Amino acid sequence: MKMLHRRHVLAAAAALPLVRPAVAQSYPERPLRVVVPFGPGGGTDNLVRVIEPHVREAFGQALVIENRAGAGGTIGTDLVARAPADGYTVLVVDSSFAINPSLFPSLPFDPAKDFVPVSLLATGPVILLAHPSLPVNSVQELVAMAKAQPGRLSYASGGNGASTHLAGELLKMVAGIDLVHVPYRGTGPATTDVVAGHVPLMFNGISAARPHVDAGRLKPLAVTGERRAGALPNVPTFAESGLAGVAASTYWGVLAPAGTPQAAVTRIAEAFRAGVTHAAVQERLRSLGFESIGGPPSAYAENLRTETAKWAEVVRRANVKLD
Repeated sequence: MKMLHRRHVLAAAAALPLVRPAVAQSYPERPLRVVVPFGPGGGTDNLVRVIEPHVREAFGQALVIENRAGAGGTIGTDLVARAPADGYTVLVVDSSFAINPSLFPSLPFDPAKDFVPVSLLATGPVILLAHPSLPVNSVQELVAMAKAQPGRLSYASGGNGASTHLAGELLKMVAGIDLVHVPYRGTGPATTDVVAGHVPLMFNGISAARPHVDAGRLKPLAVTGERRAGALPNVPTFAESGLAGVAASTYWGVLAPAGTPQAAVTRIAEAFRAGVTHAAVQERLRSLGFESIGGPPSAYAENLRTETAKWAEVVRRANVKLD
């Protein structure tokens, strides 16, 4: 009986290596849950919905997009941090993921330990806008005016700690100028007041700003990013304007719960890369102010390290506090 038992054990052990690849090859077996920690219609939601058909095709399963907005993206992010690390739940975030650790006294999750980077999807420059009545037509003229009138010019933002706020603080540091921050409860109300001429300046995303630029309600001074934006090719970059340090572009990426199997991470990364680099998708995203990247997990990991450190320094030096 002992010999028979031993043979059974050895046979079962020998079969294990054959079983494991079969299990791996069956992935994915059900839809992928894609959590967007912001409301419908925003930049992150728009990006996901544009690339979704091609990601779905490459992944071989449906994508279930779930908007979980609130607390600057932390509610949806915490949801994914607590989700099973089985390769069926991912999170798509923007640069707030790198900014929030410096803004919030405490977070319900550890950004560095509770997630694994999957893919660096895209980047999008933000644009410095001025009301047409402001007598400047370039960043150089704005800097000269601000230095001649310190503390007299103001800029609007979507709220304390918002990316549109921190972009302004970064401009102040790099240019050595004094601008007064006027926070609003959202970028929409801020844009409305700048268009009305109540505040002369603001940073905004290209997709939101372009209708006002095209209509002449706002004039663009410069865009962040390494190159000019395809959606507004006549607007110079900050580097061209002599302020290369104003690197305030937004980045979007995919994260999965820590412990997600590497094979699943690789498969998901490949699917999102296929979606975001599809020729038709790239053209559509470019018109919305995005620039496709489709980088691997290592590229996103490095991006998160760099962006987290950069924004932590801006928050510290500007003494930014949440509302």
